[in-house]
Amino acid sequence: MNMKKRRKHRDSLRRFFLAGAVLLSAGALSACGSKEAALNESTSLAPPVVLMEETLPQTAADETVMALTPDGPLLPSVAGVDAEYTDPIPDYLRIGEHHPIVAKLQQRLMDLGFMDNDEPTDFYGEVTQSAVKIYQRQNKLAQDGIIGPETLEAILSPDAKYYAAQMGDVGDDIKRIQDRLYQMGYLAYGNQVTGNFGEATEAAVKKMQSVNGLEQDGKVGRKTMNLLYSDEVKPNLLSYGEKSDVVLEAQKRLKLLGYMTTEPDGTYGNDTIMAVKQFQSRNDQVVDGFLGPDTRIALNSDSAVPNGISLGDSGESVQRVQSLLSGLGYLNSGNATGYYGEITEDAVKSFQRTNGLSADGTVGAMTMAKLTSSDAKKAPSGSRGGSTSSGGNRRPSTGGSSQSGNSGGGSSGGGGVPSTGTASGSASALISVASSKLGCPYVWGAKGPNAFDCSGFVYWCLNQVGVRQSYLTSSGWRSVGKYQKITSFSNLRAGDIIVVSGHVGIVANGGTVIDASSGNGKVVHRSLSSWWANNFICGWRIFG
Repeated sequence: MNMKKRRKHRDSLRRFFLAGAVLLSAGALSACGSKEAALNESTSLAPPVVLMEETLPQTAADETVMALTPDGPLLPSVAGVDAEYTDPIPDYLRIGEHHPIVAKLQQRLMDLGFMDNDEPTDFYGEVTQSAVKIYQRQNKLAQDGIIGPETLEAILSPDAKYYAAQMGDVGDDIKRIQDRLYQMGYLAYGNQVTGNFGEATEAAVKKMQSVNGLEQDGKVGRKTMNLLYSDEVKPNLLSYGEKSDVVLEAQKRLKLLGYMTTEPDGTYGNDTIMAVKQFQSRNDQVVDGFLGPDTRIALNSDSAVPNGISLGDSGESVQRVQSLLSGLGYLNSGNATGYYGEITEDAVKSFQRTNGLSADGTVGAMTMAKLTSSDAKKAPSGSRGGSTSSGGNRRPSTGGSSQSGNSGGGSSGGGGVPSTGTASGSASALISVASSKLGCPYVWGAKGPNAFDCSGFVYWCLNQVGVRQSYLTSSGWRSVGKYQKITSFSNLRAGDIIVVSGHVGIVANGGTVIDASSGNGKVVHRSLSSWWANNFICGWRIFG
């Protein structure tokens, strides 16, 4: 193009960026749950600035530059809008680019549901490119992953639509949706997970929407997507209340592996749900309590990991074991707290010795089988163990009380950088393991060992240091309940798990965090910036 046309193109592009900056500053969309930005009513508009005549279409009126919020970019100069950035804005943004405007575009794509939530960066990497391609697909644009004027205008438009998948769409995101539908029994066969949104997928989505009380439009929009990965979603297969031979066979297998604490009866009740969840947590499955195709395959596999409940575990399964031990006289009923402390461990060892098992204090498959059998031997007379006042079955205090009155903290993230200090013990080991994976690529749903998403990274690192933690989504980390909850951002310390809206990471030393970042496209070590504070939900302290 000639010089005059090129100048018009560049000036047009810059006006789009300025409009987007104003739109984002006003908080047009916010999926992160952060405070909405608002213009101060007392702030007056800057004097109107007439753009250079050659940048305006002949029929256009003079344009003004609006005042931005105090937290927004600097006001542009009269000479043009480049004053907001040190470097000129490229005419086209593509993979490999570094520019501050990329962070604004990433945030917009996250708000619209095209990228996983994360602290935005100035790097235009593969994850950003993939999100742009999906956005282009949805908006009938050329799917080149490059942000030119047309794509830019569509992303920054106040009428931009939230992510939605529908008939005819093709991509990795469609494959992920199909896999979840298959897991819940709405797609009947594994070979239907193709990445191509065809008639079978549309029918499966409509059935899922019908069962779950949503409008049956066959599209995966905001409501359908959120429900698809929630704990409340209803499956189309074996679930609570069903009775069949398939359930009975699954129960027998769960019993053999040490997960069932009751006798198999073919009915999918609370005990079965609890056993399935426990199995899923130890076998790299999504923990939803549904006996879906992948869970059934894993359950019947020769490589299925048997149950093993031990010191430090907690939950319904632990409480059930404690109740069984209490019924046989090995544990005081007051110690059936749901936490596997030293008293429970001693009771298990006593049970194992009395019943001819290896006294390792861990409830594995053989111990569970004996514990739930009709010929389990009761505790010798007078040997009922565990005083309820000893505290051995209470979670140990790890310091840093979540009830601290520190005025610099709180869930609103109003405080400064947390005083993380230097990690000790297993916290140090966790940080060391996390650091060993710096630079590994971010891949949605990946759980390691060489690629991760944010929750998969936390899951893998914890398991490497001996913490048997099931795979949870970032949403699941909000209420995991197994560890000490930290509600004040300023009370976080090295080794804690930090949970923000839509994202999780591992707190490191000196006010930093290690996480699998969608914005960076890899595992990174970075500062716990104001973004983390503003989006803070809670932390979990695993190590003292």
